[in-house]
Amino acid sequence: MTRAWTLPTLFLLAGLLVATPVLLRGSLVEGGVLLVVFLVLAVVHSPLVFPRSLRAEEARRRSAEDGWPVVYWRPGCKYCIRLRFGLGRDARRVHWVDIWRDAEAAADVRAVNDGNETVPTVFVDGRPYVNPGPAWVRERLARRA
Repeated sequence: MTRAWTLPTLFLLAGLLVATPVLLRGSLVEGGVLLVVFLVLAVVHSPLVFPRSLRAEEARRRSAEDGWPVVYWRPGCKYCIRLRFGLGRDARRVHWVDIWRDAEAAADVRAVNDGNETVPTVFVDGRPYVNPGPAWVRERLARRA
């Protein structure tokens, strides 16, 4: 679980290192802006922007009941962030599984990606799709509505 917070923590530390000299010179606005920028980067690359992750087994069970896709992701992945923000409110209609928190999920992803943990990997009706665009996932969700 700590691995998920490594990148956000580094963004916060970098923000402090960059902004501190600026603040000490008396440039409060510039230093404040730098801190805010690094804080936003930390939040965007954290698990906080994703809906609550499920275990792989639970996500598969729920997907079988409601037909919603299962997205395997990991914190800090720019393609996962693109998918998450591209889905907007529809992200709540997808079952999210963090492969760094679930060894079974990581094994599922490796099984369909030639041994690689390539994310996002989206399962729709049990079929895997690697790094689909947000529009493609929204289209699959619209078919379920």
